[in-house]
Amino acid sequence: MADKAREDAYTAEPFVPERGGLDALRRAAAGCRGCPLHRDATQTVFGAGDPHARVMLVGEQPGDQEDLRGKPFVGPAGKLLDRALAEAGVDPAEAYVTNAVKHFKFTQAEPRKRRIHKAPSLREMTACGPWLARELELVEPELIVVLGATAGKALLGSSFRVTQVRGTVLEEEIHGRRERLVPTVHPSAVLRAEDREAAYRGLVADLEVAARALA
Repeated sequence: MADKAREDAYTAEPFVPERGGLDALRRAAAGCRGCPLHRDATQTVFGAGDPHARVMLVGEQPGDQEDLRGKPFVGPAGKLLDRALAEAGVDPAEAYVTNAVKHFKFTQAEPRKRRIHKAPSLREMTACGPWLARELELVEPELIVVLGATAGKALLGSSFRVTQVRGTVLEEEIHGRRERLVPTVHPSAVLRAEDREAAYRGLVADLEVAARALA
């Protein structure tokens, strides 16, 4: 009953350690029961990359491949993102990547059928917020690249619209820290686009803004 009560509270706060670095945070996140999303997911998918990165990329949530492998951005969208970063002049190996929500949310018509991504609710994003807040505190990036509308809402509030601010440098207070952010589309949106090449060029152009902001 205690675990159920904590899930119903919709906050990861009790699971977030007060001390330790990213490795300690990652280990603690593996046992998070701060909302019901952990029940159906294979595992927690925590952030990864350079612990001293100048740039942190924040997406929505892990996808199917990430859920199975336990690492963020390892599926098709992640491969596209790495290519776009390199083309824009940002070394993917020197970035830190994470998601606003650490468990895969999906629908599934029946067992063994393909799992279909389902956008997390504002309540679920808010529940997961303490993990992202600690990641920001520990990595201390100079710049956050916001990948898509859900990540933007998790960081900047429900009124965020990626189409209105993509490719611009914003300065906002996030989890008590003054941050610079460059919003863009999520790479999965590029993969779904009718004109994939044009969508990809738009993503690269936004990431070039991020590269210049770091120069």
